[in-house]
Amino acid sequence: MKPLQGTPILDGHAGTIGTRRVTHLPVHFRGGFILWFTGLSGAGKSTLARAIAAVVGAERPVEVLDGDEVRTYLSTGLGFSKDDRDTNVRRIGFVARLLARNGAAVITAAISPYAGIREEVRELTERDGVPFIEVYVEAKLESLVARDTKGLYRKALAGELAHFTGVSDPYEAPEDPELVVHSDEEPVERSAHRILSVLVGRELLKMAANAEAVA
Repeated sequence: MKPLQGTPILDGHAGTIGTRRVTHLPVHFRGGFILWFTGLSGAGKSTLARAIAAVVGAERPVEVLDGDEVRTYLSTGLGFSKDDRDTNVRRIGFVARLLARNGAAVITAAISPYAGIREEVRELTERDGVPFIEVYVEAKLESLVARDTKGLYRKALAGELAHFTGVSDPYEAPEDPELVVHSDEEPVERSAHRILSVLVGRELLKMAANAEAVA
């Protein structure tokens, strides 16, 4: 089946935000894929990753690579310079590709603040013949400050915390993701259903019978 060129990608609010060359695979395809969440700290990436994994796991093997856990077990010793952040994301991408090449649905939930390294991971993934779906979990800064129980955003805004992404370090929002979800405007259930719809539309997932688990 030939790739569809110019497939519209919607953000659920204003319409088309970008286009990518999309390859649709048959529903019996059992190769893996990577669902890559990116967004600021506290935006809800891990929450959405767990919600999606619960549904996908009923249909096929699934693994979640959470940014905090990767920092603890795989990237111990790395700091928060741009080079160290890129190395951390590169490691996440490498492990995700290994898992996906062996049939797992891989969901990553890490800030991954720099566009260049995210694009590098995408290119390597697609070169391996593995579908890559990027989801930008967007939330306004004031919403993140309000929901931050640890007070990290307030410390960063006060100049007391260096290298904090979105405040004292840059975050480069995706220009052309497969989907944008607005976690400060829509409930987790709505965002999860939209993400699942993308996976079904790409023929990477059948609509699992227990999809109501996120409803």
